[in-house]
Amino acid sequence: MAFGCWVGVFVLLSVWPSVRCSDLPRGAIETACRDRYLLVTTQLSFAGNKPRFEAVDADGVHPITKQYGSECGYMFSILPLRGHAELRASYFSCHTDNQDDEVFTFSFNLITIDANGVEATYSVTATCSLPLPWSPREVSCEENYMEVSMRSDVSCLSGTTDAWTAALAKAHSSATSTWQVMFQQEGQQLIPMSFSEARELGYVFHLTRGRLVFRSPYTPRSINGSVVEVVHPILFSRQRWVVMMVDWIVACSTNEGMYDGAGLVWQTPTLLSPLVSGLSGLESSKISMGVDGQLLDEPITAERGYSLDISDTTVQISIPFNAAGGYRKSFVMDNMYHEFYVVHLYYEQIFLDDCGVETRLRLHRPMNTPLLIQHLSIINQTVLEDRVFTVYLGNLSYDVDLVAVTLNGHNFTILDATKSGRVITMVPRPNSNLHAYILRLPFEDAAVHKLYSPEGLLQFSLDINYTFVILPQEEPSTTWPQSWLIPPVFKGVCNERSIRFQMDHKPFDYLWEVGVGPYILNSNLAAKRGYIMQNDSKSLTLEVPLFSVGYTYKDIHLKQFYGSFEIHSRLPKTLEVKSSLAKACLFQTTEVIVCSTEGVVTVVTDVTLAIPGAEPNGTFLLDSTCSDCKPQSQTVSIQAEYLRIIVRCVYPLSDLYKLFAYWRFEADSPGVGTILTRVPVKTLPPTTLTTTRRPLTSTTTSNTGLSPGRQMPGINPRAKYVKVFSWQMNQPKGTT
Repeated sequence: MAFGCWVGVFVLLSVWPSVRCSDLPRGAIETACRDRYLLVTTQLSFAGNKPRFEAVDADGVHPITKQYGSECGYMFSILPLRGHAELRASYFSCHTDNQDDEVFTFSFNLITIDANGVEATYSVTATCSLPLPWSPREVSCEENYMEVSMRSDVSCLSGTTDAWTAALAKAHSSATSTWQVMFQQEGQQLIPMSFSEARELGYVFHLTRGRLVFRSPYTPRSINGSVVEVVHPILFSRQRWVVMMVDWIVACSTNEGMYDGAGLVWQTPTLLSPLVSGLSGLESSKISMGVDGQLLDEPITAERGYSLDISDTTVQISIPFNAAGGYRKSFVMDNMYHEFYVVHLYYEQIFLDDCGVETRLRLHRPMNTPLLIQHLSIINQTVLEDRVFTVYLGNLSYDVDLVAVTLNGHNFTILDATKSGRVITMVPRPNSNLHAYILRLPFEDAAVHKLYSPEGLLQFSLDINYTFVILPQEEPSTTWPQSWLIPPVFKGVCNERSIRFQMDHKPFDYLWEVGVGPYILNSNLAAKRGYIMQNDSKSLTLEVPLFSVGYTYKDIHLKQFYGSFEIHSRLPKTLEVKSSLAKACLFQTTEVIVCSTEGVVTVVTDVTLAIPGAEPNGTFLLDSTCSDCKPQSQTVSIQAEYLRIIVRCVYPLSDLYKLFAYWRFEADSPGVGTILTRVPVKTLPPTTLTTTRRPLTSTTTSNTGLSPGRQMPGINPRAKYVKVFSWQMNQPKGTT
């Protein structure tokens, strides 16, 4: 498949691609110069599922990783719906040869990996001449970075603000002969730093012959609300008796769009007022929209059903489901036909300030619907007088093909059916990516069942089963083709008494299932187990308090131990785990009990905290028969002169269906443990609890042991044989 089917008008003045491969398939690698970036595309059928790019310049080779791309002006993505990967390189990207801001020369290496894991490298070069003159000020809102460039002679001040006055005072007191930068953030002090210090934070400053360039990745520190992301750098330097200041600011809408039941909707504020930092007025003069990096004129957008609604406060763009310019993908889940629809929105807006200085903003934003159930249209169009069964099957996407039919139990491929005179016709739907099939079968066909009814009527019956494949994977529709999807990835952070996980949402996350053990992670599970979960359009965060269900523990010592928690992504249908993260953290403690599945109770406790002056060496187990210190299924006490500490592990009965025949203990899940302090009278028999030590949890179980203040049962003798009857095995989970 060749790339470059771009809708709309653009000027391509010059591009000379050069690929080091004599037998390179046609269209395997293509380049195109756009208004402000070079587009490089490569077919996945040629490059494999994991191609990657390197930027090449006189200093060497620079791998374009996710982070490096956001800092240096490269956006790389794999687009399986279109069967290719693409790289967008800004004209001001780090390793581009810039001639007078007019001619830009790029050099890349494309590294491909074939099915056998063998790598191949191809050289790609291109030269672009500027197709559209630069505006005095331009802002690019890419998917992974924000970039602003402006003419070096732009100067316009029409008022002052408190923030500007504070910045001016700070610059006068801190300015040196070398350029410095400070980032203005609401409620924070201005801190001057060098360009190298800013570069370590991911910010890049660049001076061309006639323009100043600033680039910033999207980072939490630059978020100003949930709709618009803002970064506000101020450059300053002292030149003899004069302090020079350059006030920069970049603002981009971060709205990811939504599905309203009829199509995709995207909104942005009509005026991104932070773009002028309050120093001059701002008005919107022109707004345009398009897809795939191409602006479209009004007749084309109207023909496709796109709408652009502009008010004083909001710009709203609506794109109907299945409109031209988007991409539709089919899936089969739980034997039902599903689809989702993806659009790569391109947006441009031109602003004018009080001085007549033009600011041109461009934005790339991919949007997608959730996975939607699609109902096929099946219509019996049979006319009895024609003596021909006529069945219409419609509402099929372009990537679904009919490959076979079963007629009353007789199987036919489409080719076999056609050769035997059974007519199956594919019917395209006008102005749509949908199509249908019409099956025609005469009543006299051998596959048709004929039956005389008791009333003497002749009945003709036909039972039809259709078999489809979903393209381009060419897999039968009874499977879910998703080998190219990347599962969600979590990051874990250790806190003092919890572990916090975070996952940034990607377009296809809803095709995966996030789990904790065998359970699906949802709001009900989080509430039941005491997890703290937040899920919005940008990310999913999960904070798991220490001793919650799901933890495992190891290296337990008197003052510390390791607790770990695992979260994973899996396929909903097969439950196959595709990625997981087990985060282990070091926690501080003076008391802990762990009840293992083998019936081993591990206790760490400091008796001196309960009774000052107690000698830990003087403690002993009251159960003298427990010589190996591994009690099985009973309460064990530790006594220190006037103090008795009772340790108890409780297991759900349903976990003990394999339970200890002949001294063997085996449970499916760990038990719940408690450590309780009791002050006895002068005799050893237990009395009412008067002091309660902190009840602690066991491995992978919640802290739901005996409640503080309950009467502790007496110690029972060890059981040598316990038989669990079948009726006990069927009891509800948690019965003890």
